[in-house]
Amino acid sequence: MNRSFSLLLTGQSLANIGDVLYMVGIISAIFGLTGSATASSFVPFTITTSMFVSNLLTPLLIERVNLKWLLAGSQLGKTILMVVLGLFLTGLSGTNYHLIFLIISGVALLDGCAKPIMHSMIPQYVNPDKLVQANGLSETVLQLIQTVMWFVGSLFLVLTSPQQIVWIVSILFVVSSVLLCFLESVDQQKESQKGKLIQIKKGWNDLLSTPVLRKIAVMEVLETVAGTVWIAAILYVFVNDALQVGEEWWGFINGSFFLGLIVGSIYCIKYSTVVEKNLSKLILISTLFSFVVTILFGVTSVPIIALVLSLGIGISEQIRAIPLQAIIQTSVPKKKLTTVYTSLGAISTGIFGVASLIMGILADLVGVRSVFLVSGVMLAIVSVIVYRNKHLFVRNIVE
Repeated sequence: MNRSFSLLLTGQSLANIGDVLYMVGIISAIFGLTGSATASSFVPFTITTSMFVSNLLTPLLIERVNLKWLLAGSQLGKTILMVVLGLFLTGLSGTNYHLIFLIISGVALLDGCAKPIMHSMIPQYVNPDKLVQANGLSETVLQLIQTVMWFVGSLFLVLTSPQQIVWIVSILFVVSSVLLCFLESVDQQKESQKGKLIQIKKGWNDLLSTPVLRKIAVMEVLETVAGTVWIAAILYVFVNDALQVGEEWWGFINGSFFLGLIVGSIYCIKYSTVVEKNLSKLILISTLFSFVVTILFGVTSVPIIALVLSLGIGISEQIRAIPLQAIIQTSVPKKKLTTVYTSLGAISTGIFGVASLIMGILADLVGVRSVFLVSGVMLAIVSVIVYRNKHLFVRNIVE
């Protein structure tokens, strides 16, 4: 792993710490003002809708801005908006809380291009035979941060105010922006004199013309719908209504889920050779496991059992996700990866935004347990897709 990969990972790690604290503070503030799962669900809805727009428009910037500066610049822009948000929270009240969504939307627009750029830069900084390990290491570090910060984030709610949390996030974003400025520049496709619509469609064309990516796109839709039950707003309601325990369990269950992601990542790193040889089998088994455990989580009323099941979901999620990343990263030439990832990102964020809002409404109308049953059904369908197309889920080398 070279210096640029280390800088990329460190910069994104600091940004992720800030992102978790930011989400904890904002959701807590809005739920405290309204007491509504639907209102809280508008936070991820606003974020994912804005990121959907960002993913659609990012290909236009990729043609004109170096990936390194696009990543660093977006992080700096988030920092500026976070400062504005901190100032705004000073006068937050029950009558003007909705104005906060304008700032949240701006942050998400800038954040939308970061994830696909990071995923597309990893193959540029590491050798092809180290991709599973690099993806595993990246996920391990980022999810370790998520795990710790969900536990810490719950504590922050007791010790600090949402405004103070935002100021802490601002400082983290500043350091992240500086680190990303020192990344090694990455060559990218330069195809001038093409219309904006053609530039936007490039990633979609690559997605549709590659058989395995077509299946992954369908899986992305179903898995995204299934994954909306794990948003902080839904879990907040689940802890209060289904488990009937204190607010601290919100952080515990979130932390347990991310701890599971870490365990799954470590497995992929330690047994990378086994993972390489059994990509389709691991994807299928982990999806089936997620389906069963999600159903069990939705019907349990015992907090400790919910904690263990959340851990299991995290493990299976990561053992499925890391092999899929390796498949995506080797299915098209490196220079096409960013537009492919923005297209996949547009699918996931677009679906996630609508699904998270629907799940929030469904939780209010028929109970929070019902949304976990819906999630389980989605994962069952994904399992069928993987089983019927397991011959496609192999690792290729496309330069």
